[in-house]
Amino acid sequence: MTVVSFKHIVKKFKNAAYNTIDDLSLSIEEGEFITIIGTSGCGKTTLLKMVNRLVEYDSGEIQINGTNIKDTDPVKLRHNIGYVIQQSGLFPHMTVFENIAVVPKLLKWDKHRIKNRVEELLNLVNLDYAEFHKRHPAELSGGQQQRVGLARALAVDPSIMLLDEPFGAIDAINRVNLQNELLRIHRVEKDSSERRRTYLFVTHDINEALKLGTRTLVMHQGAVMQFDSPDNLLKSPANDFVRALLAQEGVYAADGDGI
Repeated sequence: MTVVSFKHIVKKFKNAAYNTIDDLSLSIEEGEFITIIGTSGCGKTTLLKMVNRLVEYDSGEIQINGTNIKDTDPVKLRHNIGYVIQQSGLFPHMTVFENIAVVPKLLKWDKHRIKNRVEELLNLVNLDYAEFHKRHPAELSGGQQQRVGLARALAVDPSIMLLDEPFGAIDAINRVNLQNELLRIHRVEKDSSERRRTYLFVTHDINEALKLGTRTLVMHQGAVMQFDSPDNLLKSPANDFVRALLAQEGVYAADGDGI
């Protein structure tokens, strides 16, 4: 089932030399983990932010589950879309518990339900509830903060998760740990009969994109260069841009052999 579809989307910012998003059309299926990669300024983050209407597009149409997102109140739209950014964005004056509980409280969940959900989510991201729920963000490592940020985005069980370079500011060891954690969560959800959550994940790291993605979207100057499985990207780059991008990161050789 198609969850998100982009139909001839165009976005140009004021004084820009070219369209940030240039007649982009593609569809994303339920349960997919889509990674988005490309050069700086290619439109990756803009594409992500258009899904939850943090950025409005100029023309075309984005649909979620067959409904035009512009027919939905932006606040209500975002209740069903989790959003994680590079800096965890945690409220420094709130505890871990309070940070994760922000949206459930806005939706007037009862205290028992909130407590159970926070405990469930901390366990999901491998943080012990008893040890961490009363801590403040300043008492957490960068990797722990990102785990809490992920838990907060999952709090009301959104069907779509948007992640904008969430591990970009994390050291290499914690970054790998967080990648593995996210893969584990996605696999658990994929095997569940109740919910197959869909992920859109922006990264500047091609190795991260290939590791996490069920499909990877390669962008350049607002256009799709290739949208394919990691295996197909490596075996059959669609054009010189994709080939050069892979070679630059050391994952593809000019003769077609991996490096």
